[in-house]
Formats: sequence, C-alpha cells, structure tokens
Amino acid sequence: MKKKKFAPYLYLLPGLIMVLGFVYIPIIVNCIYSFFRLSSYSSGMKFVGLDNFRRLFTNEVFPVMMRNNVYYCVISLVVQVGFGTVLALLLESKLTGKARGFYRNVYFIPSLISLTAVGLMFNFIYSPQVGLLNTFLKNAGLSGLQQTWLGDKRLAIFCIIAMSQWQFTGYITLLMVVAFQNVPVDYLEAAVIDGAGPLKRALSISLPLAKEQLLVCSIITIIGAFKLFTEVYSTTSGGPGNNSQVLGLFLYQNAFLHDDMGMAATTGVLIFAITVTASIIQLKVSRSGEV
Repeated sequence: MKKKKFAPYLYLLPGLIMVLGFVYIPIIVNCIYSFFRLSSYSSGMKFVGLDNFRRLFTNEVFPVMMRNNVYYCVISLVVQVGFGTVLALLLESKLTGKARGFYRNVYFIPSLISLTAVGLMFNFIYSPQVGLLNTFLKNAGLSGLQQTWLGDKRLAIFCIIAMSQWQFTGYITLLMVVAFQNVPVDYLEAAVIDGAGPLKRALSISLPLAKEQLLVCSIITIIGAFKLFTEVYSTTSGGPGNNSQVLGLFLYQNAFLHDDMGMAATTGVLIFAITVTASIIQLKVSRSGEV
C-alpha cells in the first residue's frame, strides 16, 4: 500500500527536479547576484546592495530601452492580438470556404522560421542600396520615400517591430482559431435564427466565450515584448546610437561584452518582475486560474 501511495510522486520527481534546476533555482540565484558586483573571470564577489539597481535606473539608455519595449508591446497587442483575432474570425467564417486549411498554414508558417534567419532576411529587405523595400519604392515612382531604414534613429525600432508583426501574427491567429472552434455551435445557430449577423455573433458570442484564450494571447505577447532580443541583435544590435536598444539586448551586452554580471542580473530581475506582474494581472482580469 505504501508503495502505491508514493508511486505518483516518484513519477513527478524527474519533472520537479528539472523545473527546480532550470527555472526556480536560476531565478533565485539571479536575484541574489543582482546585489553583487561580480565578473565572469573572477571568483570574487563584492556586495553592493541596491547600487546595481541605481546604476540601471539612472543609466541614460534606460528610458530608451523602456520606451522601445513599450512601443513593441503596444503595437504587438494591436497587430498580433487585435488583427490576429480578426483574421481568426474570418478564417472560421464561411468566407474562406474549403481553402480554410490553406490560409491557416500560410499565416502560421512565418512563426516557424528561425528568428535569426528572419533578421538576416529583413536586413536585406531594409538595405538602403540593394534592399527590396527601397527598390520597390523606386520602381513605383516613390523615390522620395526611400530611407536608410535600420540606420535611421527614428525608424530603426519600428522597422524591427514591423518585422516581428509579420512573423508572429499568424501564431496568435492560430491560437484564436482553436478558441473559436470550441465555441458551441448551438449558440451560433440560435443567434442565426434570432437574426444576428456575423458581426453581432462575433461580438456577442465568439469573443466573450473565447476571452480566456484572448487574455492568454495578450499575456504571451506582453511577455514576449519585454524579452525581446534576437530581432534587435540580428538587425541593429541596438543601434544606431542605442536608439533601438531593449532590455534583453542590454542584459546580453552587460553579461558577455562588458563583463558586468551584476548589472546583467539586475536587468534580468527587472524583466522577470515586469513579466510576472503582467501574468498576475492577466489572472486577476480573467478571474480564473485556468490558462
């Protein structure tokens, strides 16, 4: 009897060890490191208290990083979640007909491509000399709109954001498609009998019943916005002049280029705090523990 009693816990033990070893313990250690000045090339650690946080919040690049991450977050919520939800509604409507599966695949495929490969591809698209975008504008008689896209301090971050919207909108679309497929058909048929049109059915039935998935998509997007790294690293590396700098890239640069592990750990704590706060808000807003 005792063996049967403890058997389920033994099956859970390997997974628990992995979660502790690769998630919770690193988080705790990182939080501890944020109070120290330390180097990858030295075993010495100097306790500095909150000085790393002071240096982070008073760094001249900090407002730029927060602004860029917030830009990415807001635009992604509008495009990926907002437009992605509209696309999902259209895919589940009668408009797509038998081509529904084809459209799903077309929208989802970009999200499967490596982020680095996408960055290199858009480097070519945005190239001021031989880039597809400037070439298209020139051939269309719009030479006045040609730009050094990634070299312009005002446009660089928005070019990176546009690249991400192209890649990940289809992923959110597919998640919302699954949610809309779980809406009871009886409700929709009853609405049709009552004379409700497609827009009314979407606003009154489909969206309210898919609100859990909509909130999950929102929180995934917010977390992704503050973990942004590869897209920036593979295109501008934070340039020109730190104008496309973001928190994730700042963490990487301090850890592996400037050997300031304390500052890197502090940046990680800030990202963790923002993403956890966003997750808690999602759970409170949805009034559910189900994700």
